[in-house]
Amino acid sequence: MILGIDPGKSGALALYDAATGALEVEDVPTLQIGAKRTVDHYALARVVDNWARHNPTVYLEQVWSMPGEGTTGAFDFGRTAGLLCGVCAAHFLRIEWVTPSVWKRALGVRGDKDVSRQRASALLPRHSGLWLRKKDDGRAEAALIAYYGAATCTV
Repeated sequence: MILGIDPGKSGALALYDAATGALEVEDVPTLQIGAKRTVDHYALARVVDNWARHNPTVYLEQVWSMPGEGTTGAFDFGRTAGLLCGVCAAHFLRIEWVTPSVWKRALGVRGDKDVSRQRASALLPRHSGLWLRKKDDGRAEAALIAYYGAATCTV
């Protein structure tokens, strides 16, 4: 079992069983607090807790700040990635970091988020209904990261 994670408030987690082709996807859970949307730490922990019983290897996208993002956005993004790492580590799950350029090159993903949705549909056609909307690109990318992990995992 592989748990692919696209971090960020619009990211997702995807649990993939390469042996059966089964795939479960959950958006990173968030809360609206006033005008600000933030990650729901407890709901996120429950998602990982539920899937940890499968003892998946985690493939977590290695992130960094984007040009023009600003310090607050970069800090929030890094905090979410750290939270995801911490929750997985608390469950003693093996974590592999993978950069976007590595998994995208390996899977032939070239272009924007719509290309990720199209490629996920091509590689995982029975699950293409999980990322039909433009805003579901995080789901598609988490699924692709999990697919990449299953193809490269040596354990």
